[in-house]
Amino acid sequence: MPIVVRIDVELAKRKMSVGEFAERVGLTPANVAVLKNGRAKAVRFSTLEAMCQVLDCQPGDLLEWVEE
Repeated sequence: MPIVVRIDVELAKRKMSVGEFAERVGLTPANVAVLKNGRAKAVRFSTLEAMCQVLDCQPGDLLEWVEE
């Protein structure tokens, strides 16, 4: 999939654990892993908004299109 999710990069910048991130966003750690590993087929705007609020970033900081 040419869309790459960069949650791990943003978490590392903030030294935030997956568990803390999942709790603050309202996701399970398993669902965060699905997003991190590129196995997600879709992301709700409400989830993307919550992720951006928690990480204080823009959607473009979390999602990147790369040519295959």
